[in-house]
Amino acid sequence: MRASYDSGRQRIIQGALDIAADEVATHGWHGLQVQTVAIRLGVSRQTIYNTFTNRRGLAQALVLQLTDHFLNGVDQALAGSDDVFEQWRAAVLYTLDTAATNPLLKSILTADGRDELLPLLTTDAEPVISAARGKLADAVITVRPDVSPEDARDAAETATRLAISHVVLPLHPSAHVANHIAMLVTRFLGDKASSWHVS
Repeated sequence: MRASYDSGRQRIIQGALDIAADEVATHGWHGLQVQTVAIRLGVSRQTIYNTFTNRRGLAQALVLQLTDHFLNGVDQALAGSDDVFEQWRAAVLYTLDTAATNPLLKSILTADGRDELLPLLTTDAEPVISAARGKLADAVITVRPDVSPEDARDAAETATRLAISHVVLPLHPSAHVANHIAMLVTRFLGDKASSWHVS
């Protein structure tokens, strides 16, 4: 009975997120209405509120889902090489290029969604950064077992914050940014690994 309830709730969550993503991509954040999501999903508005608390909760769930999609792609990019520089270059390049073409993320980063959605990627981005940091740190340790978990997390968090800043305010070509961040990570890990061996 419990399994059936959980399965039904998960279908509501995913269905609502899919519809909300379509609404935001099509009409922008201000065009997204909880009532519209409920109608399209075939449930009551209260069901949506019970699931996400409010529209901000729905927005955060959208951002986290988008992050999961990004991280799956990042995992694939990291798996394409066993060289740290090439791994991080590919991962950052994937992130920047995907952000530039993803309609939902475009809406988040435009004026239409800035006031309410952008903080989820900046001042309130702890869940996003934590998720990225964990996966990227694991990838570092897999390739470089000589690097301590703490140093791997520091490198992953710094690179994640840098990548997000370039997504929010793109000033340079993606390839240049990817090379720059990969170089910083590689140098940091190299220096820290050397210090670790000496100690």
